[in-house]
Amino acid sequence: MSTERGLNLLTEVALNKIRGLTDSGTVIGEPITLPNGATAVPVSKISFGFASGGSDLPSKKQADMFGGGTGGGVTITPIAFLVTSGDSVKVMQLDTIGSTADNMVRSIPEILDKISELTGKKKSE
Repeated sequence: MSTERGLNLLTEVALNKIRGLTDSGTVIGEPITLPNGATAVPVSKISFGFASGGSDLPSKKQADMFGGGTGGGVTITPIAFLVTSGDSVKVMQLDTIGSTADNMVRSIPEILDKISELTGKKKSE
């Protein structure tokens, strides 16, 4: 087996397994009917990493020997619910521990409100 063929086979099998975990049903979950008649749809964030490698191994007994491996990881993080009730739709964001960048983006509306309050107070004084 050539290095290229062996590596392609390893990569294809691993990516097919990851593909099975990361379909659209994982990102946008099944709707949940709540007792008050509202419907909640879970929304998740998926992150994954993948690596593969291989090499032909020299051998006196066989001309083509291949050694290789693959590895990967998947993280599924629930981030929000879309809640529908009647004609209204609300996004209920979960407080998840995220990266610093995520936390900064999430706090922008609050920061803008505080800046507006401060500049409004200075103008009225």
